[in-house]
Amino acid sequence: MTELKLNDLKGAAKTLRAGNRVLLSGTVYTARDAAHKRLFELLDRNAPLPFDIVGAVLYYTGPTPARGGMAVGSCGPTTAIRMDKFTPRLLDLGLGGIIGKGERGEAVCRALVRNGAVYFCAVGGAGALMATHVLRAEEIAFPELGCESVKRLIVDRFPVTVCIDALGGNIFKDERKKYAAAPAAETGENI
Repeated sequence: MTELKLNDLKGAAKTLRAGNRVLLSGTVYTARDAAHKRLFELLDRNAPLPFDIVGAVLYYTGPTPARGGMAVGSCGPTTAIRMDKFTPRLLDLGLGGIIGKGERGEAVCRALVRNGAVYFCAVGGAGALMATHVLRAEEIAFPELGCESVKRLIVDRFPVTVCIDALGGNIFKDERKKYAAAPAAETGENI
């Protein structure tokens, strides 16, 4: 398991490989569908974004309200492919990494490689567990969106897996090929 300070992401991105398990520490920003639309409205008007996108990490989540002394409530990843229409432009503007769940389209995969960025997957269905790694949360934009507002999260040892690396390694494609090539006894078929 690799520990990674997010302020070192750009330098470390070229050394991370699809399948690596990583513990992230530092600042991430939350943004789901509604927030992405608002961010693009700002970009289209040449207005500043609510955070510096260069080297930033976006986490596709909408944390629920905090309870019991926690910084946030449930904080699990949302399906990343829903943000595919937005992602290449954000990567081209300098976004350093993304946290979500599930596969990404070809345009996103190419943009990750082109920009030396990384797509991490967090465990879906484990929002309460993920919340235990959030030390602080601050709403920074679009409060009217409720849980989908943009938040700045400070995370500590936030567990993720590199799913698409900066060189094009892709666990969704690579592992599927390995599985398809494995003898039936190794894949559990016909058991």
